[in-house]
Parts: sequence; structure tokens; C-alpha cells
Amino acid sequence: MDTVYNINIERAVLSSILFSPEIIEDVLGVLKPTDFYLPAHQKIFATMQLLHSQDLPIDEEFIRTKIKQNKSSIEKDFDDSILIEILSANPISNTSAYIEQIKDSSVKRELASLANSIKKVAIEDELPSSEALDFVQNELYKISVNSANSELKDMTVITNETISYIKRMKEMGNKFLTGETTGFEDLDRRTTGFNGGDLVIVAARPAMGKTAFTLNMALKNVELGKGVIIFSLEMPSEQLMLRLLSAKTSIPLQNLRKGDLDDMQWSRLTAALEDLRTKKLFVDDGGSVNINQLRARVRKLASNQDNKISMVIIDYLQLMTGSGAGKDRHLEVSEISRGLKMLARELKIPVIALSQLNRGLENRPDKRPMLSDLRESGAIEQDADIIMFVYRDDVYKEREEARKEKEAKDKGQEYKSAFVNKPEEEAEIIIGKQRNGPIGTVKLMFQKNYTRFVNAGTRDTAPIETVFETMESGHDTKIDMPDIL
Repeated sequence: MDTVYNINIERAVLSSILFSPEIIEDVLGVLKPTDFYLPAHQKIFATMQLLHSQDLPIDEEFIRTKIKQNKSSIEKDFDDSILIEILSANPISNTSAYIEQIKDSSVKRELASLANSIKKVAIEDELPSSEALDFVQNELYKISVNSANSELKDMTVITNETISYIKRMKEMGNKFLTGETTGFEDLDRRTTGFNGGDLVIVAARPAMGKTAFTLNMALKNVELGKGVIIFSLEMPSEQLMLRLLSAKTSIPLQNLRKGDLDDMQWSRLTAALEDLRTKKLFVDDGGSVNINQLRARVRKLASNQDNKISMVIIDYLQLMTGSGAGKDRHLEVSEISRGLKMLARELKIPVIALSQLNRGLENRPDKRPMLSDLRESGAIEQDADIIMFVYRDDVYKEREEARKEKEAKDKGQEYKSAFVNKPEEEAEIIIGKQRNGPIGTVKLMFQKNYTRFVNAGTRDTAPIETVFETMESGHDTKIDMPDIL
């Protein structure tokens, strides 16, 4: 392997800092001490960094003093001749090219070191291939992040980019949607859709329909030709597909589960299956995944541009694990939450994670969720761009009526319930946090038979064939039924 360092270039940069201490800011914006190859150069640069942070002069005398003060008992004496060589080197005017060269060499050394580690992990440590791949992808990602340089932008650049963004939005012709659609017009208006880099938390108590709600989002997006990845940690893919088919075909979920379909329903089911067969929906129903495995699988699918990955859904966050065992659960959830946010930013797509709520809210008269009801809420609330809650009041009304009926029955009394179990009921999507927009409540309707959320005021009256015919013909025909979501 060729030598991946240049002592003269390192010496020239350090010399330039000594003769022009004001350039230290530019150098620190790109390099860290370990980017230098010689240990002595690393120590000198680290000392310069320390002096700068303490507003002390970056000169020969202060560097010598600091190095002596910070010398540990196990370190060898600092070789003063190296500092003399730096002082005798000629300072350079074009420091940026030299800085980039040091960084480039540092990255190559890290890659070479990783290559050696790969052999050790794969062969000597005898790790399972999945763990070895996870290690390699993690280390490679760290190198890529550390090697990516970002620069401060002045107002000329920022204003130009902002104008370009506004023009792009205008050309799109959509007055309220800037990201991926939620599948619901009123929710799109409130959120502008889910944008690239967003971490979205969808939380609810059991039986409120949070899985159905996010499946409806997924179905809407795949029908628009976009790719969606679902990590189903609680439900097998067959059950997810049954729910998707019920929502898409308007065939009651129970009928699909039992296979009890008439000729018309079989026809609708066949048409829906043929349509879904071509869609880009990817499901991982392994039941257990840690944050590193999830990121690796998403990156692999997203790297293929043909997949058009536009959204990742995790059902649900509390079933995930961190990268290592034995961690405090709050620290583990913090690692998971931060990892999901970084993944969203890295791939510039929204990541939607379902979350449980503490059962303490059941003791309140008003059981509408709040941010404090999130389990392990600290890290989740901090990292999330949008937090929304799914709430259906009829769930609690039905439970209360069932409780009263049981109490009356135990006492030998007759109880006539006033509760009417309707096939369609009002649902509230409560936006508890939105980093770039307003909070508030959006009203939807939940159709129980089809586990389907629809825009308020929508009714299911048209046969599914009419929908497919309209989609295929390309006519802008208004149909008096849910827009499949």
C-alpha cells in the first residue's frame, strides 16, 4: 500500500497557524487532531485547539507550556525538535488545498484500517455474517460522516437557495403539499405533508387504529408510484396485507380473514391484488430488529433508485432494540430515536415510527393524549419533528357501556345501553408537536369494517371496479367514495 500521509504538508499547515493564528478557525472547520499522521503533529494541533478555546496566544512558548502541563505519566517526553522543524518551515498562502490533502489522506488511512478490521471481524472473531455486515456498514458510515465537509453559508447563498425553493414549490402547483402525502387532505394542509428528514411519531393507546392509520398512508403513497418500507415488529406481513386489501377493496376485514367472499368481492379482490403486485411496498416482519440492522436494510433498498423509497414506517418503536445489550432502557430509546432521526436526514425521506402511550391517561376524565403520555418521552419528544396522536372517543364509550352492562348483569339487573355501535365513527388526529407548523386537531372518519380512515364527509358507495376504470382511463372523474384512503 502506498503511503497515505505527507509530513511536509502537515508541517506546512501547522507552521501557517503559528505565523497566522487567525486561520485556526478555517482549519478547525475541517480537521481534527487525529487527521494528522504523526503523533507529535496530533499533539501540537490539539494544543493549538486548546489554546484557541481558552483565548490564549497560539505561539511557541504557550504550546510548549501547555504540552508540559498536559503530559501524563505514561507519555514519552515530547520531542521538541518537531516543534522547531515546524517553526522553521515556510508558511503557505493557499492553506485550503493543503488542509484538504490532509483530510483526504486521513480518510484513506481510516479506510485502510477498516479493511484490516473487516478481516478480523469476518474471520478471526467468527461473528455471524449479519453482525459482521452491520459492523462494516456502521464503521463506513462513521467515516463518510466525518469526511463530509460542510461550510457556513452567507446570506447571498441562503437567499438564492430560498428563492429557488419557493420557485420549485410554485412550479409544483400544489398550494399546501411540500412533502409526501399523508393520504388525507386536511392533514396535508395542516402539515404540508411529511418532508424529507422528518421524524414523525404516531402514538395511541391500543385499539385506536394507529397501525391502520399508517397503513392507509403507505397505501396512498405506493398507489402514487412511490416506494414505502414497513418494519412490522408485531404483525406478520399476511395480516398487514389483509388490512391493506380491506381498505383498498371495501371488503370487510372479517370476510377476508374467513375467505367468505361473493363473486363480486372475488372480482374486486383479484383486481386489487393485480394492482398491488406492481407496487413498491417492502415489508420486514422479522419481529426483532435493532437500530443498526434497520438502518442497513433501509440504506440497501434506498440505494437502488428504482425502488423510489419515499417513506419508512416502523410499527412500533418500543419493540426495537439499540446497538448493544445491557443498556438502560431510556438510553436505549434515546439511541433508537436519534438513530431514526439521523436516518431520515441522511436519506432525505420521512421516517414514521409508531409509539405506545402510558396507561396513566386512562385515569383522566379527558383521555385525549398529550406529549407527556409518550413512553420514554424525553428523547422521542426532543428528536421528533411531528408528534401526532390517534384518538377515537367511541372506543372509551363502548368500553364504559360494556362495564356498566357487566355490573348490572352481576347484580341481576337489566341494563339497556344507549351506545350505538356504528360502522363509521369520528376519529381525531391530534398534532401535539410540529417543529415547522401549527399544532391542532384534524377530524377524520374511521370505517371499522375496513380498518380504514377517510377524510371527514367521505362515504363508501362506489364499487372498486369504478375506481380502477377511472384510474386507468386518466379521466378526472369525481367518485363519491373514499379516495381508497
